[in-house]
Amino acid sequence: MKKKICLVVSSPLSVNTLLLHPISKLSQHYDVYLAVNAKPGELFPAIENAVTVLPVPLQRKISPLNDLLALFKLIVLFRKYRFDLVHSVTPKAGLLGMMAAFIAGIKTRIHTFTGQVWVTRRGFAKTLLKSMDKLIALLSAHNLVDGLSQRQFLLDEGVVSQKTSSVLAQGSLFGVDIERFKMDTQTRKRIRDKLQITDAETVFIFVGRLTRDKGVLDLAAAFAGLNNPQTHLLVVGVDEEQMTEQMRALASDCNTRIHMVGFTDKPEDYMTAADVLCLPSYREGFNNVVIQSAAMGIPTVGSKIYGVVDSIAENETGLFFQAGDITGLQAAMEILADDKELRLKLGQQAQDRVKKYFTSDQLSSAWLAFYQERV
Repeated sequence: MKKKICLVVSSPLSVNTLLLHPISKLSQHYDVYLAVNAKPGELFPAIENAVTVLPVPLQRKISPLNDLLALFKLIVLFRKYRFDLVHSVTPKAGLLGMMAAFIAGIKTRIHTFTGQVWVTRRGFAKTLLKSMDKLIALLSAHNLVDGLSQRQFLLDEGVVSQKTSSVLAQGSLFGVDIERFKMDTQTRKRIRDKLQITDAETVFIFVGRLTRDKGVLDLAAAFAGLNNPQTHLLVVGVDEEQMTEQMRALASDCNTRIHMVGFTDKPEDYMTAADVLCLPSYREGFNNVVIQSAAMGIPTVGSKIYGVVDSIAENETGLFFQAGDITGLQAAMEILADDKELRLKLGQQAQDRVKKYFTSDQLSSAWLAFYQERV
């Protein structure tokens, strides 16, 4: 009889984008349950077929009444199923999942830290959010961190301890599916033709949520300052903070070369049309978009912050600049826009590094080995 484990995640989008490969691997050895705020049909069929879905009204944002309801439901579920292991991913799922597992008497409680919201906050908000992370770590029997530099940051901040925290393999939560994220010349041509971009032009791409913390306003300003009309900026992701109009205002003289795509469940199609990934974030965990693009031979220009320094090898797979330094970002973009040979060299080295350290098979195997040591 297989042992029972439960993964706790706030949104179906996170499950679909983060956990497909780990779930596929784990379901071969365990009965996997998934506590998630999902309606029928929101999860990929491959995931729904591999797990038992437990709908729980988890929300990313703080909502006291709803959070209490979700906590109560998790406690009831954990007492009913008596899981051998409960593992939470994402902050809200971690807080409620670890509280419920602790109250329900689940011995093996694991949380994965993937980045800290409070890093860019000030005052009471920062104190409150940081205290929540400390509480999650305290309630967990063990904490996984998705990168070496982020673990060191959490150690320095007193959030986690040396004894009860670790990083799987070389970092990353779930690695890269190198069969999915690979360069495709036909798709590259199709997307570029659709956007009226010639093969001779250089495309910078941003993939992620459009928020101030992601540095997208800095990216728009830096792109506007490029002295190269043969460049385009491709922006892929959900606009969560009404950034689109502000970005266009900052780059008003080159709006025809900025392409806003919005959400897509096939980011790889747009990555294959790109030459350089831009990651101007002010805070990050280990950024998987970096290694996804790297798997396709695309180098990255990224801010030199904890988390990102694990996914980019400086001057080997990409270039760094200081977070918030628009001039530095612009300079790095200009270097790669003007030097195709360097772009290709960094891209090839990035691809080699992903295959060596960060494939989804490697991370899923490390995840399974971690579980097998504990249950």
